[in-house]
Amino acid sequence: MTTTTELLDLLQIRFPILQAPMAGVATPSMAAAVSDAGALGALGLCASSPQAARQAIEDLQRRTVAPFNVNFFCHERPIRNPAIEAAWIARAAPLFARFQVAPPPQLRDIYTSFRDTDAYLDLVLEMRPRVVSFHLGLPRPDQIAVLLAAGLVLIGSATSPTEARAIEAAGLHAVVAQGWEAGGHRGLFDLGRPDARLSTRDLLRALLKEVTLPIIAAGGIMDGRDICRMLDEGAAAAQLGTAFIGCPESAADAGYRERLALGGDTVMTQAISGRPARCLSNALTQWVEDVELATIPAYPCAYDLTKALDTAAKTTGATAYGAQWAGAQASRARTLPAAELVTALTGEMMGHAASEVINGNKTDE
Repeated sequence: MTTTTELLDLLQIRFPILQAPMAGVATPSMAAAVSDAGALGALGLCASSPQAARQAIEDLQRRTVAPFNVNFFCHERPIRNPAIEAAWIARAAPLFARFQVAPPPQLRDIYTSFRDTDAYLDLVLEMRPRVVSFHLGLPRPDQIAVLLAAGLVLIGSATSPTEARAIEAAGLHAVVAQGWEAGGHRGLFDLGRPDARLSTRDLLRALLKEVTLPIIAAGGIMDGRDICRMLDEGAAAAQLGTAFIGCPESAADAGYRERLALGGDTVMTQAISGRPARCLSNALTQWVEDVELATIPAYPCAYDLTKALDTAAKTTGATAYGAQWAGAQASRARTLPAAELVTALTGEMMGHAASEVINGNKTDE
Protein backbone atom coordinates (compact mmCIF):
# COMPACT_ATOMS: atom_id res chain seq x y z
CA MET A 1 0.00 0.00 0.00
CA THR A 2 3.01 2.31 -0.33
CA THR A 3 1.61 3.97 -3.45
CA THR A 4 -1.75 4.44 -1.74
CA THR A 5 -0.11 6.07 1.26
CA GLU A 6 1.89 8.36 -1.00
CA LEU A 7 -1.24 9.42 -2.88
CA LEU A 8 -3.23 9.99 0.31
CA ASP A 9 -0.43 12.19 1.61
CA LEU A 10 -0.27 14.07 -1.68
CA LEU A 11 -4.03 14.68 -1.79
CA GLN A 12 -4.22 15.23 1.99
CA ILE A 13 -7.14 12.81 2.42
CA ARG A 14 -7.76 9.84 4.75
CA PHE A 15 -9.35 7.32 2.41
CA PRO A 16 -8.36 6.17 -1.11
CA ILE A 17 -11.69 7.31 -2.53
CA LEU A 18 -12.24 10.07 -5.08
CA GLN A 19 -15.68 11.31 -6.08
CA ALA A 20 -15.74 11.78 -9.86
CA PRO A 21 -16.21 15.41 -10.97
CA MET A 22 -19.40 14.74 -12.99
CA ALA A 23 -20.27 18.12 -14.52
CA GLY A 24 -23.98 18.76 -14.15
CA VAL A 25 -24.30 16.25 -11.31
CA ALA A 26 -21.65 17.08 -8.70
CA THR A 27 -22.43 20.12 -6.55
CA PRO A 28 -20.54 22.13 -3.94
CA SER A 29 -22.63 20.50 -1.21
CA MET A 30 -21.76 17.03 -2.51
CA ALA A 31 -18.06 17.76 -2.86
CA ALA A 32 -17.92 19.33 0.60
CA ALA A 33 -19.66 16.36 2.21
CA VAL A 34 -17.31 13.90 0.51
CA SER A 35 -14.19 15.85 1.43
CA ASP A 36 -15.30 16.38 5.03
CA ALA A 37 -15.87 12.62 5.28
CA GLY A 38 -12.19 11.99 4.45
CA ALA A 39 -12.35 11.29 0.71
CA LEU A 40 -11.76 13.75 -2.15
CA GLY A 41 -14.80 15.67 -3.34
CA ALA A 42 -14.82 17.21 -6.79
CA LEU A 43 -16.52 19.70 -9.11
CA GLY A 44 -16.74 19.23 -12.87
CA LEU A 45 -16.38 22.71 -14.37
CA CYS A 46 -16.07 21.85 -18.05
CA ALA A 47 -19.55 23.24 -18.77
CA SER A 48 -19.13 26.35 -16.62
CA SER A 49 -18.11 29.82 -17.71
CA PRO A 50 -15.17 31.27 -15.75
CA GLN A 51 -17.65 33.33 -13.73
CA ALA A 52 -19.85 30.33 -12.94
CA ALA A 53 -16.77 28.27 -12.09
CA ARG A 54 -15.65 30.96 -9.66
CA GLN A 55 -19.05 30.96 -7.96
CA ALA A 56 -19.00 27.17 -7.63
CA ILE A 57 -15.50 27.11 -6.13
CA GLU A 58 -16.33 29.96 -3.75
CA ASP A 59 -19.46 28.09 -2.65
CA LEU A 60 -17.43 24.95 -2.03
CA GLN A 61 -14.76 26.85 -0.10
CA ARG A 62 -17.46 28.31 2.15
CA ARG A 63 -18.64 24.79 2.93
CA THR A 64 -15.31 23.10 3.70
CA VAL A 65 -11.65 23.71 4.43
CA ALA A 66 -10.82 20.15 3.33
CA PRO A 67 -9.01 19.49 0.03
CA PHE A 68 -11.08 19.09 -3.13
CA ASN A 69 -10.62 18.64 -6.87
CA VAL A 70 -11.78 20.85 -9.74
CA ASN A 71 -11.93 19.31 -13.19
CA PHE A 72 -11.69 20.78 -16.70
CA PHE A 73 -11.91 19.37 -20.22
CA CYS A 74 -8.95 19.80 -22.57
CA HIS A 75 -10.66 18.89 -25.84
CA GLU A 76 -9.47 20.10 -29.21
CA ARG A 77 -11.43 22.82 -30.98
CA PRO A 78 -14.24 21.32 -33.07
CA ILE A 79 -13.79 21.00 -36.80
CA ARG A 80 -17.06 22.48 -38.01
CA ASN A 81 -18.93 21.15 -41.02
CA PRO A 82 -22.00 23.27 -41.82
CA ALA A 83 -23.55 20.59 -44.05
CA ILE A 84 -23.27 17.90 -41.36
CA GLU A 85 -24.64 20.25 -38.73
CA ALA A 86 -27.59 21.28 -40.91
CA ALA A 87 -28.40 17.64 -41.65
CA TRP A 88 -28.25 16.80 -37.95
CA ILE A 89 -30.71 19.58 -37.14
CA ALA A 90 -33.00 18.38 -39.92
CA ARG A 91 -32.85 14.82 -38.60
CA ALA A 92 -34.01 16.07 -35.19
CA ALA A 93 -36.76 18.34 -36.54
CA PRO A 94 -39.56 15.71 -36.26
CA LEU A 95 -38.73 15.17 -32.60
CA PHE A 96 -38.80 18.89 -31.86
CA ALA A 97 -42.11 19.10 -33.71
CA ARG A 98 -43.49 16.38 -31.44
CA PHE A 99 -42.77 18.68 -28.51
CA GLN A 100 -44.15 21.69 -30.41
CA VAL A 101 -40.81 23.50 -30.41
CA ALA A 102 -38.66 24.57 -33.35
CA PRO A 103 -35.13 23.10 -33.48
CA PRO A 104 -32.21 25.50 -33.13
CA PRO A 105 -31.41 27.22 -36.42
CA GLN A 106 -27.74 26.37 -36.00
CA LEU A 107 -25.42 24.63 -33.56
CA ARG A 108 -23.09 26.41 -31.19
CA ASP A 109 -19.66 25.60 -29.81
CA ILE A 110 -20.94 25.69 -26.24
CA TYR A 111 -17.85 24.74 -24.17
CA THR A 112 -14.42 26.34 -24.06
CA SER A 113 -11.46 24.02 -23.56
CA PHE A 114 -9.00 24.75 -20.75
CA ARG A 115 -6.36 24.81 -23.47
CA ASP A 116 -8.00 27.64 -25.41
CA THR A 117 -8.20 30.28 -22.69
CA ASP A 118 -6.19 31.28 -19.64
CA ALA A 119 -9.31 32.43 -17.80
CA TYR A 120 -9.65 29.06 -16.05
CA LEU A 121 -5.92 28.93 -15.38
CA ASP A 122 -6.02 32.36 -13.74
CA LEU A 123 -9.04 31.29 -11.71
CA VAL A 124 -7.41 28.20 -10.19
CA LEU A 125 -4.20 30.10 -9.52
CA GLU A 126 -6.26 32.61 -7.55
CA MET A 127 -8.62 30.17 -5.80
CA ARG A 128 -5.95 27.52 -5.09
CA PRO A 129 -7.91 24.26 -4.91
CA ARG A 130 -5.68 21.43 -3.70
CA VAL A 131 -6.22 19.36 -6.86
CA VAL A 132 -6.87 20.24 -10.51
CA SER A 133 -7.70 17.40 -12.89
CA PHE A 134 -8.10 17.16 -16.65
CA HIS A 135 -10.14 15.06 -19.07
CA LEU A 136 -10.08 14.57 -22.86
CA GLY A 137 -6.45 15.62 -23.04
CA LEU A 138 -3.93 17.84 -21.30
CA PRO A 139 -3.43 21.58 -20.88
CA ARG A 140 -0.79 23.37 -22.91
CA PRO A 141 2.78 22.83 -21.62
CA ASP A 142 3.04 26.47 -20.51
CA GLN A 143 -0.17 26.12 -18.50
CA ILE A 144 1.08 22.94 -16.83
CA ALA A 145 4.37 24.64 -15.93
CA VAL A 146 2.54 27.49 -14.19
CA LEU A 147 0.24 25.13 -12.31
CA LEU A 148 3.17 23.01 -11.11
CA ALA A 149 5.11 26.09 -10.05
CA ALA A 150 2.09 27.14 -7.99
CA GLY A 151 2.25 23.85 -6.08
CA LEU A 152 -1.10 22.48 -7.21
CA VAL A 153 -1.64 18.72 -7.49
CA LEU A 154 -2.43 17.74 -11.08
CA ILE A 155 -4.23 14.60 -12.27
CA GLY A 156 -4.88 13.46 -15.83
CA SER A 157 -7.34 10.88 -17.14
CA ALA A 158 -6.15 8.11 -19.47
CA THR A 159 -7.90 5.37 -21.43
CA SER A 160 -4.69 3.83 -22.79
CA PRO A 161 -1.01 3.36 -21.98
CA THR A 162 -0.12 5.98 -24.62
CA GLU A 163 -2.22 8.61 -22.85
CA ALA A 164 -0.84 7.62 -19.44
CA ARG A 165 2.71 8.01 -20.71
CA ALA A 166 1.83 11.47 -22.01
CA ILE A 167 0.44 12.41 -18.60
CA GLU A 168 3.61 11.26 -16.87
CA ALA A 169 5.86 12.99 -19.41
CA ALA A 170 3.93 16.23 -18.87
CA GLY A 171 4.84 16.20 -15.17
CA LEU A 172 1.44 15.51 -13.62
CA HIS A 173 1.21 13.77 -10.26
CA ALA A 174 -1.28 10.92 -10.85
CA VAL A 175 -3.33 9.15 -13.52
CA VAL A 176 -7.00 8.20 -13.52
CA ALA A 177 -7.31 4.91 -15.40
CA GLN A 178 -10.73 5.27 -16.99
CA GLY A 179 -12.00 1.83 -17.93
CA TRP A 180 -14.58 1.02 -20.59
CA GLU A 181 -17.25 0.58 -17.89
CA ALA A 182 -17.04 4.21 -16.74
CA GLY A 183 -20.00 6.54 -17.15
CA GLY A 184 -19.94 9.92 -18.86
CA HIS A 185 -17.47 11.08 -21.45
CA ARG A 186 -14.68 8.71 -22.43
CA GLY A 187 -11.39 10.50 -21.90
CA LEU A 188 -9.84 9.83 -25.30
CA PHE A 189 -7.19 12.37 -26.23
CA ASP A 190 -7.58 11.76 -29.97
CA LEU A 191 -10.77 10.46 -31.57
CA GLY A 192 -8.77 9.57 -34.66
CA ARG A 193 -6.91 6.77 -32.88
CA PRO A 194 -8.37 3.31 -32.25
CA ASP A 195 -9.86 2.71 -28.83
CA ALA A 196 -8.86 -0.62 -27.27
CA ARG A 197 -11.86 -0.38 -24.91
CA LEU A 198 -9.95 -1.90 -22.02
CA SER A 199 -11.86 -2.78 -18.88
CA THR A 200 -10.88 -0.95 -15.71
CA ARG A 201 -8.93 -3.95 -14.43
CA ASP A 202 -7.14 -4.58 -17.73
CA LEU A 203 -6.30 -0.91 -18.16
CA LEU A 204 -4.97 -0.71 -14.61
CA ARG A 205 -2.73 -3.71 -15.21
CA ALA A 206 -1.48 -2.21 -18.47
CA LEU A 207 -0.72 1.18 -16.93
CA LEU A 208 1.14 -0.34 -13.99
CA LYS A 209 3.64 -1.66 -16.53
CA GLU A 210 3.99 1.67 -18.31
CA VAL A 211 4.11 4.49 -15.76
CA THR A 212 5.46 5.06 -12.28
CA LEU A 213 2.75 7.54 -11.22
CA PRO A 214 0.03 6.55 -8.72
CA ILE A 215 -2.95 5.16 -10.65
CA ILE A 216 -6.55 5.83 -9.67
CA ALA A 217 -8.93 3.17 -10.99
CA ALA A 218 -12.25 4.39 -12.43
CA GLY A 219 -15.15 2.57 -14.05
CA GLY A 220 -17.68 0.09 -12.64
CA ILE A 221 -16.62 0.66 -9.02
CA MET A 222 -19.67 0.88 -6.77
CA ASP A 223 -18.83 -0.37 -3.27
CA GLY A 224 -15.98 -0.93 -0.84
CA ARG A 225 -15.33 -4.44 -2.06
CA ASP A 226 -14.84 -3.12 -5.58
CA ILE A 227 -12.40 -0.55 -4.24
CA CYS A 228 -10.42 -3.22 -2.40
CA ARG A 229 -10.22 -5.33 -5.53
CA MET A 230 -8.69 -2.40 -7.41
CA LEU A 231 -6.25 -1.70 -4.58
CA ASP A 232 -5.28 -5.37 -4.58
CA GLU A 233 -4.56 -5.07 -8.32
CA GLY A 234 -2.15 -2.19 -7.64
CA ALA A 235 -4.32 0.92 -7.83
CA ALA A 236 -3.43 3.68 -5.38
CA ALA A 237 -7.09 4.71 -5.06
CA ALA A 238 -10.47 4.45 -6.77
CA GLN A 239 -12.68 7.10 -8.34
CA LEU A 240 -16.46 6.62 -8.18
CA GLY A 241 -19.03 8.64 -10.09
CA THR A 242 -22.24 6.70 -10.71
CA ALA A 243 -22.26 5.65 -7.05
CA PHE A 244 -22.86 9.29 -6.08
CA ILE A 245 -25.60 10.19 -8.61
CA GLY A 246 -28.40 9.07 -6.30
CA CYS A 247 -27.16 11.13 -3.34
CA PRO A 248 -29.54 13.90 -2.26
CA GLU A 249 -26.73 16.43 -2.82
CA SER A 250 -26.57 15.45 -6.50
CA ALA A 251 -27.92 17.87 -9.13
CA ALA A 252 -29.51 14.99 -11.07
CA ASP A 253 -33.13 15.83 -11.80
CA ALA A 254 -36.11 13.64 -10.92
CA GLY A 255 -36.23 11.93 -14.32
CA TYR A 256 -32.54 11.06 -14.11
CA ARG A 257 -32.97 9.64 -10.60
CA GLU A 258 -36.03 7.62 -11.60
CA ARG A 259 -34.21 6.16 -14.59
CA LEU A 260 -31.16 5.33 -12.44
CA ALA A 261 -33.40 3.55 -9.93
CA LEU A 262 -34.75 1.32 -12.71
CA GLY A 263 -31.25 -0.03 -13.42
CA GLY A 264 -30.76 -1.85 -16.69
CA ASP A 265 -28.52 -1.23 -19.65
CA THR A 266 -26.12 1.58 -20.38
CA VAL A 267 -24.95 2.55 -23.85
CA MET A 268 -21.66 3.99 -25.10
CA THR A 269 -22.54 6.49 -27.84
CA GLN A 270 -20.87 9.36 -29.67
CA ALA A 271 -24.14 10.77 -30.98
CA ILE A 272 -25.29 12.59 -27.84
CA SER A 273 -22.41 15.05 -27.61
CA GLY A 274 -20.02 14.33 -30.48
CA ARG A 275 -17.68 12.30 -28.25
CA PRO A 276 -18.06 8.74 -26.94
CA ALA A 277 -19.84 8.71 -23.60
CA ARG A 278 -21.72 6.12 -21.54
CA CYS A 279 -25.38 6.85 -20.79
CA LEU A 280 -28.36 5.04 -19.34
CA SER A 281 -30.43 3.65 -22.19
CA ASN A 282 -33.49 5.84 -22.79
CA ALA A 283 -35.47 7.45 -25.59
CA LEU A 284 -32.49 9.63 -26.48
CA THR A 285 -30.10 6.70 -26.92
CA GLN A 286 -32.73 4.87 -28.96
CA TRP A 287 -33.06 7.87 -31.27
CA VAL A 288 -29.31 7.86 -32.00
CA GLU A 289 -28.56 4.13 -31.90
CA ASP A 290 -28.39 3.64 -35.68
CA VAL A 291 -26.64 6.84 -36.77
CA GLU A 292 -23.40 6.73 -38.74
CA LEU A 293 -20.41 8.31 -37.00
CA ALA A 294 -19.65 10.42 -40.06
CA THR A 295 -23.03 12.14 -39.73
CA ILE A 296 -22.50 13.33 -36.15
CA PRO A 297 -21.36 16.95 -35.63
CA ALA A 298 -18.19 17.55 -33.65
CA TYR A 299 -18.09 17.89 -29.87
CA PRO A 300 -19.50 19.97 -28.26
CA CYS A 301 -21.71 21.21 -31.11
CA ALA A 302 -23.76 18.00 -31.24
CA TYR A 303 -24.37 18.40 -27.52
CA ASP A 304 -25.93 21.80 -28.15
CA LEU A 305 -28.77 20.15 -30.07
CA THR A 306 -29.19 17.39 -27.49
CA LYS A 307 -29.56 19.91 -24.69
CA ALA A 308 -32.14 21.86 -26.69
CA LEU A 309 -34.04 18.64 -27.34
CA ASP A 310 -34.02 17.70 -23.66
CA THR A 311 -35.33 21.15 -22.72
CA ALA A 312 -38.11 20.88 -25.30
CA ALA A 313 -39.08 17.38 -24.13
CA LYS A 314 -39.28 18.43 -20.49
CA THR A 315 -41.85 21.12 -21.33
CA THR A 316 -44.24 18.23 -22.06
CA GLY A 317 -43.16 16.15 -19.07
CA ALA A 318 -40.94 13.80 -21.10
CA THR A 319 -37.74 13.06 -19.15
CA ALA A 320 -36.16 10.35 -21.32
CA TYR A 321 -34.34 12.66 -23.75
CA GLY A 322 -31.58 13.82 -21.40
CA ALA A 323 -27.97 12.74 -21.28
CA GLN A 324 -28.34 10.52 -18.23
CA TRP A 325 -24.68 9.61 -17.86
CA ALA A 326 -23.93 6.47 -15.86
CA GLY A 327 -21.47 3.60 -15.69
CA ALA A 328 -22.05 -0.03 -16.55
CA GLN A 329 -22.83 -0.97 -12.92
CA ALA A 330 -25.53 1.69 -12.53
CA SER A 331 -28.06 -0.81 -11.19
CA ARG A 332 -25.99 -1.03 -7.99
CA ALA A 333 -26.25 2.69 -7.17
CA ARG A 334 -27.49 3.67 -3.72
CA THR A 335 -29.40 6.72 -2.46
CA LEU A 336 -27.41 7.54 0.65
CA PRO A 337 -26.29 11.08 1.52
CA ALA A 338 -22.76 11.64 0.26
CA ALA A 339 -21.05 11.53 3.66
CA GLU A 340 -22.95 8.36 4.61
CA LEU A 341 -21.96 6.78 1.31
CA VAL A 342 -18.28 7.46 2.03
CA THR A 343 -18.75 5.92 5.49
CA ALA A 344 -20.44 2.89 3.94
CA LEU A 345 -17.65 2.51 1.38
CA THR A 346 -14.92 2.64 4.01
CA GLY A 347 -16.82 0.21 6.23
CA GLU A 348 -17.13 -2.22 3.32
CA MET A 349 -13.43 -1.85 2.63
CA MET A 350 -12.56 -2.69 6.22
CA GLY A 351 -14.97 -5.60 6.19
CA HIS A 352 -13.44 -6.95 3.01
CA ALA A 353 -9.92 -6.58 4.41
CA ALA A 354 -10.89 -8.39 7.61
CA SER A 355 -12.48 -11.18 5.60
CA GLU A 356 -9.33 -11.56 3.55
CA VAL A 357 -7.23 -11.83 6.72
CA ILE A 358 -9.55 -14.45 8.21
CA ASN A 359 -9.64 -16.47 5.01
CA GLY A 360 -5.88 -16.19 4.72
CA ASN A 361 -5.42 -17.49 8.26
CA LYS A 362 -7.71 -20.41 7.54
CA THR A 363 -5.70 -21.21 4.47
CA ASP A 364 -2.47 -21.05 6.47
CA GLU A 365 -3.87 -23.55 8.95
